[in-house]
Amino acid sequence: MSNTYKSAGVDKEEGYKTVDKIKAAVAETHNKNVLNNLGSFGAFYEIAGYKNPVLVSGTDGVGTKLKVALDSKKYDSIGVDCFAMCANDILCHGAKPLFFLDYLACGKLDSDIAAEIVLGMVNACKDNNCALIGGETAEMPGMYQPGDYDVAGFCVGIVEKEQIIDGSKISRGNRIIAIPSSGFHSNGFSLVRKIFSNFEEEFEGKPLYETLLVPTRLYYKDIHKVLEEAPLYGIAHITGGGLYENVPRIIPNGLCASIDVSKIKVPTVMQELEKRGNIIREEMFGTFNMGVGMVLVTDAEHSEKILDLLEDAYEIGEITEGSEKIDLKF
Repeated sequence: MSNTYKSAGVDKEEGYKTVDKIKAAVAETHNKNVLNNLGSFGAFYEIAGYKNPVLVSGTDGVGTKLKVALDSKKYDSIGVDCFAMCANDILCHGAKPLFFLDYLACGKLDSDIAAEIVLGMVNACKDNNCALIGGETAEMPGMYQPGDYDVAGFCVGIVEKEQIIDGSKISRGNRIIAIPSSGFHSNGFSLVRKIFSNFEEEFEGKPLYETLLVPTRLYYKDIHKVLEEAPLYGIAHITGGGLYENVPRIIPNGLCASIDVSKIKVPTVMQELEKRGNIIREEMFGTFNMGVGMVLVTDAEHSEKILDLLEDAYEIGEITEGSEKIDLKF
């Protein structure tokens, strides 16, 4: 009996089925700037309408949150997470997402699962006026076990050079505004899974996995609504490392983000994790977003306008002078 690729564990037909299940939906994300369809070696995207454009790119995955999804057999939200983790990063510089590409790896491909993951990305792209223009599905028996998947994304956006937001204009007296997260987003799940060992247990009237798998919030509409009406001097996406690691990335030397932790609205699921795991407060704030998905820095004059524009945003601190770039006041 001769050997085949399928006998080695790779089923090309399942890959073809995956493409068939997603290609129509993917095409719906395309606009006039996309010059070719799925199947080419490279994806073409034409840039027009900018005077001095700068491309801003980001890449990320969803970490071990994917394990919760696989164990719970709920796959659609993971695609949203993958897109959001990449797109929210480039938003921090005032960029608009143009196009997105994905990478999906597994031990044994199931076209239904793969399609469900990618269709989550499609929905997120459509919600953010972004084109899904390419991707790669890799079936790698021996590297991954059957049932294992990993996913990563790559997002490219654009901003006029003079409109880049990089924190350099932040000054003493500026206000710090929080936009809430939708939950854990896609960070800290190794600790989450250690403490919450049963995803099927009831939490607030529904299976815990439903709360854990709420997808990462997409901030495109919020951020660009604000940018049309008010200046933003710094934007921080609160991901791994929490406020401690992400806010200092936008703070100039000699200044400090002074944040009143008592003002932060911590989700109940995070409070439960903290209590059940006997986790100290500093560890929680150094691992999770603690209910703050995005941090905005603006001047006092415009802070109220921004709070009016964003119904659920609220002020959590101000910029002061200091040698440390962040000071969380517990």
